[in-house]
Amino acid sequence: MILHHPQPKPEPWSTVRSQVKGRWKIPFVATEYACDWAVFLLSNWSFLETLEYLSSLSILIAVILYFGESDSRVKQRHYQAWQVINTAQGKGGSGGRIEALQELDEDKVPLTGVDVAEAFLQGLKLDHANLIRANFHNADVRNGSFVSADMADSNLAGANFRHANFHQASLHGADLSDADLGGANLEAADLGGTNLENTDLLGANLQGLRWEAISSVKGTNLYGVQNAPSEFVAWALQHGAVQLVPASAVAKP
Repeated sequence: MILHHPQPKPEPWSTVRSQVKGRWKIPFVATEYACDWAVFLLSNWSFLETLEYLSSLSILIAVILYFGESDSRVKQRHYQAWQVINTAQGKGGSGGRIEALQELDEDKVPLTGVDVAEAFLQGLKLDHANLIRANFHNADVRNGSFVSADMADSNLAGANFRHANFHQASLHGADLSDADLGGANLEAADLGGTNLENTDLLGANLQGLRWEAISSVKGTNLYGVQNAPSEFVAWALQHGAVQLVPASAVAKP
């Protein structure tokens, strides 16, 4: 803040002029003398100080309004994100949905029932997200991350989750039929009531998998699974699972 201190009144011009030695200095001294008078007059004008206080007050009001309207801005941002997601329903490609979904999740907005079927969502990161009853049918979510996410009762059928991370995720009651989870991390994931018919688990990490209540493993490919819980593979094979060697692993003659 600029502090206004009344300045002393300049001496008469005749006094100042008499102290100047050299006529060539007079224009410069006259200019400085005029400035002294301007400073004197302005420093004694209380209106300027009033304007300064009003300026400071306006800044304070702007700050208060900014924080006061923050909730409205957040709601507007969420509305726009949902618009992006809902407008692109049933369409291929990303359409900005990766950013929209991650932004909502970062703001702790539940994504319950979100529909991103057939979307291109490679690298999507929704750790700890609430994705109960979400629809990822036939979506491409390779290298996605769903650490500790709740995906209970979700439709994940036919989706490509190759190399995705489901560490400690809840897939309870989800439909993973015909899904590709090759190389996925299912460590400590909950598959209670999950439908794994024709699901490809090629090379997936099954360490600590909660598998006891899986609803179906008919046609599930268990070839190369890693760290599978004791008795899981034997149980699954008895209930229709298979161990199909991928074509890339078959030696050429």
